[in-house]
Amino acid sequence: MRIFGREPALLLGFVAAALKLLTAFGLDVSATQQALINAVLAAVVGVWIAIVARDGALGAAIMQLAQAGMALFVGFGLDWTAEKQGMVMAAVAAFLALWERTQVTPPVAVTRLEQSSPVKAAGPAGV
Repeated sequence: MRIFGREPALLLGFVAAALKLLTAFGLDVSATQQALINAVLAAVVGVWIAIVARDGALGAAIMQLAQAGMALFVGFGLDWTAEKQGMVMAAVAAFLALWERTQVTPPVAVTRLEQSSPVKAAGPAGV
């Protein structure tokens, strides 16, 4: 799995180092804010991998991205109560549940028992 021809972990490490370098040269970002930025970027990469891998984890990856995004906004000064944050996250979870329901299909029966029914339809008698 590659993004822009590079491994995702390598890109995340580069961004983290670049952010620290920029902070050293005057960018006003605290250590907590740097950690939150890195967490959001890691969540974005997680969503990207879930989309590319098509392993059914997209809903979970999007939920993690939403949680990381909420933490980032709070870390940069969003003044929401825990109740309001919880309501927004619950709405995101509800939306994902509605969306994911349309994306999931039941598995195909693979055993002989699953492919047939013990109750057979009655055919015409005496024919």
